[in-house]
Amino acid sequence: MKKLSVFLVLAVLPFLGSSQSIFDKYDNMKDVGSVTINKGMIRLAGNIAAFDESDQDAQDFADIAQGLEGIKIFITEDARISEDMGKTVKKYLNSSSLEELMKVRDKDATVKFYIKQGRDEDHVSELLLFVSDINSDELGVDNRKFESVLVSMTGDIDLNKIGALTKKMDLPKELNEVGER
Repeated sequence: MKKLSVFLVLAVLPFLGSSQSIFDKYDNMKDVGSVTINKGMIRLAGNIAAFDESDQDAQDFADIAQGLEGIKIFITEDARISEDMGKTVKKYLNSSSLEELMKVRDKDATVKFYIKQGRDEDHVSELLLFVSDINSDELGVDNRKFESVLVSMTGDIDLNKIGALTKKMDLPKELNEVGER
């Protein structure tokens, strides 16, 4: 019995240390740029921001950073991968309790925001942003034209302070509109 218990603990241990996401498959793809910001880095940035007590955005960033578990950003120029991202987002939405918060569509792109409700109406435990149908040179960098951008944030996210996060971490400015829901 003791050997079985040790075996079960060893079998489950690798899964306790890392949180896998359906989107992690894009992390090492050749034609996908990715940024993964883990809890430790977010906390460090939040602690640095907290030193500037005169800057309200810095204080808001420090507050929101304390509750974040992670941020993942995936960007691709490849139309085939972009289509796969769209299918993966749809699959994830079907299997999770995320709800569409807002959709912004114009001639340049389609931006969709999804949330998973948190502890109250001002907090969410997950925020998912998916930008597709990008038709603008303004959304590219260094002559690169992006097809899709996927941003996933998890933790205790205060929607009233999301603007500070987008400014301090240079995230898409459309996230500011989520706090105004």
